[in-house]
Amino acid sequence: MIGGSPAFQSVLETIRIVAGRTCCVIIQGQTGTGKEMAARQIHALSERADKVFIPVDCTALSGTLFESQLFGHVKGAFTGAVCDTLGFFRAADGGTIFLDEIGEMEMDLQAKLLRVLQDGRVTPVGSTVSHPVDVRVLCATHRDLKQMVQKGTFRADLYFRLNVYKIELPPLRERKGDIRNLAEYFLRKQAELYQEPLRRLSEEAAAILEAYHWPGNVRELANAMEHAHIASRNLIIEPADLPMDILEGDLLTEAEEEDEFYPFRQIQKRMIALALKKSRGRKMAAARLLGIDHRKLARLVEEFGLEVTWK
Repeated sequence: MIGGSPAFQSVLETIRIVAGRTCCVIIQGQTGTGKEMAARQIHALSERADKVFIPVDCTALSGTLFESQLFGHVKGAFTGAVCDTLGFFRAADGGTIFLDEIGEMEMDLQAKLLRVLQDGRVTPVGSTVSHPVDVRVLCATHRDLKQMVQKGTFRADLYFRLNVYKIELPPLRERKGDIRNLAEYFLRKQAELYQEPLRRLSEEAAAILEAYHWPGNVRELANAMEHAHIASRNLIIEPADLPMDILEGDLLTEAEEEDEFYPFRQIQKRMIALALKKSRGRKMAAARLLGIDHRKLARLVEEFGLEVTWK
């Protein structure tokens, strides 16, 4: 977990505090902010670190199948149940279970989860025998669970049972000071993966990354650095090596900072110039980047009087 910004250091301190407890924790944050990583860090710093950590994606399954995944089932409980299974909770006995995107869990399953949390016992699907479990529950969501409770889409009793401690992960745009360190970390990982020399960010590229709004947060930054590593033809990452979405965002940021709108023709010209630079003058590649026909691009290049040059 990389970050020296005050917002992120506050998160790390909170993680250290709750790791030594056994309470339920809700980790809230936008997609891509690292909620599972935070959960793994809590587990790693806890007394259960030598036990199993089991992540569960609550968006992946529904109904009886998800119930059997969580709590197990006995042979013959439903079509396809050819043998007994433990389920995630019994498999995590003594360790930690991480319920990712718990806000997506169906209401009837929420009631059964609440019963397990209250009793510390699990009853497999199709069985009348319950089994004791000692599991620490961490969960994550990008939704506002309190608002869901008010709307009646999330059980109030389960919310209060889970919400012993809440950790809010800040979006990347609120961690401007961490962006360059994170980007360089991801570039190092790419160099190791491909067994190639390490690429470095130019000052101009770093400035664009720090100005971008990062709707996909840290995950989007990781993908952008993989793109830049592949696209670069030398050991310095230039703006032209960055994904087009980020370059477009840079142009919009300029307009917002200057508190004015650019004429559409000016934006169009700028984007064509960036696409040509990024594709190193190859019009077919530039047209693919822009999502337009290459003949239309050729007409626009001539119309705008653009010179097809690149370094």
